[in-house]
Amino acid sequence: MNQELQLFADKYLQKEISEHARTRSLHDGEALMLPGDTIVFVPIVIKGALRIVREDEEGREVFLYHLYPTETCAMAVNCCEGKKESMVKAIAEEETEVLLVPHDLLEKLSTIPEWRDFINSTYSKRFAELMDVIDLIAFNSLDKKILNYLEKKRDATGTNHIDITHQQIATELNTHREAVSRLLRTMEKKGMVTLGRNTIELMKTT
Repeated sequence: MNQELQLFADKYLQKEISEHARTRSLHDGEALMLPGDTIVFVPIVIKGALRIVREDEEGREVFLYHLYPTETCAMAVNCCEGKKESMVKAIAEEETEVLLVPHDLLEKLSTIPEWRDFINSTYSKRFAELMDVIDLIAFNSLDKKILNYLEKKRDATGTNHIDITHQQIATELNTHREAVSRLLRTMEKKGMVTLGRNTIELMKTT
């Protein structure tokens, strides 16, 4: 059985996806969708991870959540069903494979209980993650935001050794590079991270 079909148990659902969906491979850092793109598919991660980022008109970014194998993006589902433009950016966190379910198949799939459960579960999980983002932005200090960001990166890539610049962190957390660098140096003194040239090793999370 093809890997993408193992996502679902329903035979009819498997058949429809096998006949109509396609897969796409993405390199690390490659964008699957950008703000303003017309979304004509529902992406389901098969392998790797996608980073979902919100970007404003001035290019400032806020990290929202990661998508792992068997997961999809609630915002992409909403845009695809409503034929709307994307409000987020989806970027491959590593070598990633994605199943693209076309928008003209969604009405048929909506009659299948397993697909409806999958979509409902997606909305519920993504909503909870967005609430965590709101809490993090509203109630936590910048050092906690940086630590949370690095932990999410570690979870997505499967390694404590993160290839990233201080400017990249500042951009996605919508803050200043100088503040990020200062706090990372403080975190290094506390033994929480080890800093290298364009790399950060996460040592501990407490």
